[in-house]
Amino acid sequence: MAFVKVLKNNSYFKRFQVKPRRRREGKTDYRARRKMVRQDKNKFNNKKYRLVVRFTNRRVICQIMYATIRGDMVVAQATSTELTKYGVPVGHKNYAAAYCTGLLVARRVLKKFGLDETFKGKEEIDGEDYHVEDEENDQRPFKCILDVGLQTTAVGHRMWGALKGAVDGGLHIPHTNKKFPGFKPAEEKGQESEYDAEAHKEKIFGSHVKEYMEMLEEEDPTKYEAHFAKFIAEDINGEKLEEMYTEAHEKIKED
Repeated sequence: MAFVKVLKNNSYFKRFQVKPRRRREGKTDYRARRKMVRQDKNKFNNKKYRLVVRFTNRRVICQIMYATIRGDMVVAQATSTELTKYGVPVGHKNYAAAYCTGLLVARRVLKKFGLDETFKGKEEIDGEDYHVEDEENDQRPFKCILDVGLQTTAVGHRMWGALKGAVDGGLHIPHTNKKFPGFKPAEEKGQESEYDAEAHKEKIFGSHVKEYMEMLEEEDPTKYEAHFAKFIAEDINGEKLEEMYTEAHEKIKED
């Protein structure tokens, strides 16, 4: 029998360092987290706020938080299940719901810091680029950075809906429109990329859900009744979706 070198010997196990618990559980990307929570020494003890966006099987969760040695402290939170109060009783995990939740957490945190009157956010929701920091104000806007966790930052992902909602709500979150629905990169070198704001607006108002509902109702009524049972119970069809989300945006801003 050939000689086999034992690699994992006594010396190996003596030096072995156990990874942090949330890394072992596959819950935290510590490399990304370290970059997000690291603060300059000349800004010692200043809070570095993050907009944390997470998706479960049933809802969207948006939180504004900052890191301390004791752990993360939550300043404001909004979940998509709260949208029932604002006239959205069903469909709490789609792109439109993510936008509403982002808008809700933005208005909530600005109200908490007494900035809701100074920074009203975007008046008309049309999918166009909006940066609150470009407006002239005596005060600086509330700044935070987006924390997406372990999610893949794909083009058109629902997390960008939450980001767009928070930005339109009056928060300063550094971002570009390269990942938004409706963005087309340049096909050749030297050409300019395109951003179709209308396509993004349609996603914000749930047009993609409306199209799917109408298609399914026409082609497979049985599947439609099973798939959209909660929508049917609330007497919501494809035609009522845009109006429902428009009213929800107005109620959130008023509240």
